[in-house]
Amino acid sequence: MSKKTIRLLFPQWQGGNNRDYYFGAELLAHIVPQNEQEKLIRIPVNQAFDQPLPIEHGIEGASQLMEQLTATTEILEEENPDKIIILGGDCAVSQAPFDYLAGRYKNNLGILWLDAHPDVATIKDSTRDHEMVLGNLLGKGAPLFAHKVKNVINPENVFFAGLIYDELRPRDQEVNRLNLRHAAPEKLRENSQPILEWIQENQIKELAVHFDLDVLSPQDFRSIYPAEPHLKEFDAAIGSLTLQEVTRILTDTSKQTDIVGLSIAEHMPWDAINLRKALSQISIFNEKG
Repeated sequence: MSKKTIRLLFPQWQGGNNRDYYFGAELLAHIVPQNEQEKLIRIPVNQAFDQPLPIEHGIEGASQLMEQLTATTEILEEENPDKIIILGGDCAVSQAPFDYLAGRYKNNLGILWLDAHPDVATIKDSTRDHEMVLGNLLGKGAPLFAHKVKNVINPENVFFAGLIYDELRPRDQEVNRLNLRHAAPEKLRENSQPILEWIQENQIKELAVHFDLDVLSPQDFRSIYPAEPHLKEFDAAIGSLTLQEVTRILTDTSKQTDIVGLSIAEHMPWDAINLRKALSQISIFNEKG
């Protein structure tokens, strides 16, 4: 029996309070390989970019984020897919799909978190949901959103790949408190063995992959936040994996387990963003008939 795969176009931006994530997701939908057999579903996202996001329950834009989380959950329950591709958007787009997949595959599901940052903060340390999304899935994070998780992830079923462990901040310490498995970029240069060993030890049969593009080096891949033109400083760890290394990691893991979820997040195509903003200032693009 063939498995049903759907694609979610989820240009959520409120989790990082950055409107450019919306355009990044829209463009990402055109970049990824096309497949007419996979249904593409657009998640409705509030586009009131110029209105400030109030802090509610410790989270910026919590009401809008909750509406979008609820809409995603309802769509997944209606569609009942076997596999999900998520085109984001900020990192919080992974919560509802990964929760759904955890309910479908139970303890056979592993979470591979490809990210320079662990996304396990709490409302004591941050106001942005995209820094808490994995914490939410683990039953920690932001209580408002963690309480919506129906299938809390077992910490043993989580692996960080590309995490810059030596630059963990106070908000990231849940990594140590929960003893979450991880491999720094230098441990993955030659092979994917640390991840493959985790898959074997925990008998992972299905895998949901969160691919935050900022796990990549800005010297290798330019469409990420720390690759912003003329940026002098970046206030968080900067990824250092190459796109070729991530491709090899995903290829190797797919030989040992079935990738049932792939979330691509925080696409920041600077040239396209800046060109669009520049052209929007030219009168011919703003004339009304």
